[in-house]
Amino acid sequence: MEQSRAGRRTQAERRGEARQRVLQAAATLVAAHGSRAASLAAVGAAAGYSRGIVHHHFGSKAQLLAELIKYTQTFDVPADSATGLSRLTDFVAAYLGGMHERSPRSEAFLKLWTESAGAEASLAQLFVERDAQFREVLAQNIIEGVTDGSVRSDVDPQTAAVAIIGLLRGTALMAFSTARDMPAGDLAAIAAQGVERSLAAAG
Repeated sequence: MEQSRAGRRTQAERRGEARQRVLQAAATLVAAHGSRAASLAAVGAAAGYSRGIVHHHFGSKAQLLAELIKYTQTFDVPADSATGLSRLTDFVAAYLGGMHERSPRSEAFLKLWTESAGAEASLAQLFVERDAQFREVLAQNIIEGVTDGSVRSDVDPQTAAVAIIGLLRGTALMAFSTARDMPAGDLAAIAAQGVERSLAAAG
């Protein structure tokens, strides 16, 4: 009896697994065919569920895409670097280095982002809040770098943050299109070195 109880998953665990499977399925569909392919029915079928299950967890396609953007933009970044500049370059390296397997998750994010600027303008609003948070993380690292002396004092944090996001996404788009032959680790290292050189305070 004890062993049987221990092997049972809680309702929260089942819900978490279902959400994860749905998001993985949605990422795979979007990576292959774009956001228009990610209907609730198609995503449910790809995840092994019904359309109703997807609706139960996400409510609508718009909400599913909003959650998918969060899911595909999540990655691990080292948090123990000593300076603002080193935390920033760690962030750059982690963002691009995470593409080493060219996963559907990374490709789905890039497709959603490019669609938001063109064919699917309805996606644009979904990126507003996420991009604002993204910019603030980068800008905060730059501000801390100016404070600790690792970043030049004449660098405008918000402007630099936007330029770095452009570098990251532009490089990522290349990695998924005409530069698939380039190792993601090499691209990440070069990008991180470029950011460091452009922002570092004089030694």
